[in-house]
Order: sequence, then C-alpha cells, then structure tokens
Amino acid sequence: MIIERIADKEAIERFLRNDAGLHLYELGDLDGFFWPHTEWHAARDGGAIRAIAMIYSGAELPVLLAMESANTAALHTLVSGIVPQLPGRIYCHLTPGTEGALAGRFSLEHHGRHHKMLLRNRSRLGESDAQHVVQLTRNDLAEMESFYRESYPGNWFDPRMLETGQYCGIGIGGALASVAGVHVYSPVYKVAALGNIATHPRYRGQGLGARVTAGLCRQLLGSADAIGLNVKADNAAAIACYAKLGFAFHAEYDEYLAVEKPG
Repeated sequence: MIIERIADKEAIERFLRNDAGLHLYELGDLDGFFWPHTEWHAARDGGAIRAIAMIYSGAELPVLLAMESANTAALHTLVSGIVPQLPGRIYCHLTPGTEGALAGRFSLEHHGRHHKMLLRNRSRLGESDAQHVVQLTRNDLAEMESFYRESYPGNWFDPRMLETGQYCGIGIGGALASVAGVHVYSPVYKVAALGNIATHPRYRGQGLGARVTAGLCRQLLGSADAIGLNVKADNAAAIACYAKLGFAFHAEYDEYLAVEKPG
C-alpha cells in the first residue's frame, strides 16, 4: 500500500462518488471556495485509490476527515501513514475503529458517535411550514454571532459561509429566533451539508428549527443533488425532526479532539 499526497480533483471526486453520502463534506471541499484550505492524502494499491483522508485548515482548529465504508483496513493504514504530518492539535471525523491509528501520538477526547443523514424523501419538505423564513446575508452577521453565543455556544460558524447565500432565519419581535445554514456548499459539485442549525432558548419547542431547515432545503433543491447533515447519535429529538423533513440515516462516524501527547 502506497501513501501519497494527491491533488488531482477528478481522481478524488471519482473515488468520493462511490459513497457520496459518506463523503458529502469532502465533495463540497473540492469547490474552489474551500479547496485552497484542503490537503488530501490517498492510499493506493495496484495504482487504484483505496482510501482518502483530507485535512481542512480553513477553521481555527484544523479538521481531519477520514471515513471509509468499503475498505476500513486501507483507511487505517492511510491514517497511520499520515500521523507524523498532522498538526499537534486537530479535530477528527473518523470511521469507528480508525482512532487506534492516532493513539500512539495523540491523546483522544471522544466527542460522540454521530449519524450522517441524507435528504431521501424530498416530498416531505412540501408538507413542512416554511412561512416567514428569510435569507440571511453579511448584513446580518453581527446579529447572527450574538444569536449563536446565546443559542449554540461553542458551535463552528465561519462568517465566510454567508457568502454562499445559504443561510436562512426566522425572526420574532425583530430578533433572530431560529437559524439554519451550511457547513459546506458547492453548486459545482451539487452538494450541501447543513450546519449551524439552532433555535433561541426562548423559542424552543415551537417547531421553528424544522421550519427554517425546511426553508433552507427548499432553497437548496435547485442547486444541490445531495443534501445531508451530521447529528449526534443520542440526539433523538433532532433525529426525529430531520426524519419528518425527509432525512434518513446513511452512516455513522465518531468525532474526536486529538492533542499531541507531551514528550
């Protein structure tokens, strides 16, 4: 098995398309909007790519995406091979079992098992009330940052993502009550990964999260063939909400904070 850096977008895309639902984030990161912040590694056997891992450096904390459903042995070999090249502190999305490849160099803090869900039944969106959902822009940035501090502390929100035009909100009394957006969006690769979905504590339990998510998904239908999201496996309420909107389970993975061991 040969481990190598790879920068051939077409070859990367061909491999990722074998399981687009699992690799939704990585497909989106091929877009020119994200590509400059990515570093790609592949495991090859007989010239064929068997596994791919990507490091995204566009956030304050770098993120390693290393997931594979068909060849977990190749993925483990790949991650083991790139461990020396990883920064000393990195957040990781990993196929369960892959974390062992990091354990020699890093201390791992488990941030939970997660589900990847894909929008399978688009007709459900038409059954959802998306009234009063509006598109958010750069002009709303200050209010959004204040909203997230109160409603979703510690979340990953990159203000650059507002440039995609794929953030929506519902206001009550002149202030944001619920917001839904994207972590990754590419009209070129026709994928969208939803993220930063939150409702202000004062307005929870009223279905606003479902409404704003439905509104965003309807907006995305014209430009994204694959729409998905990540949700913690133990968040039964959120999973039920997304299921009502037409999302279904696709795969599972684990999130870890990896910090280099002293010495």
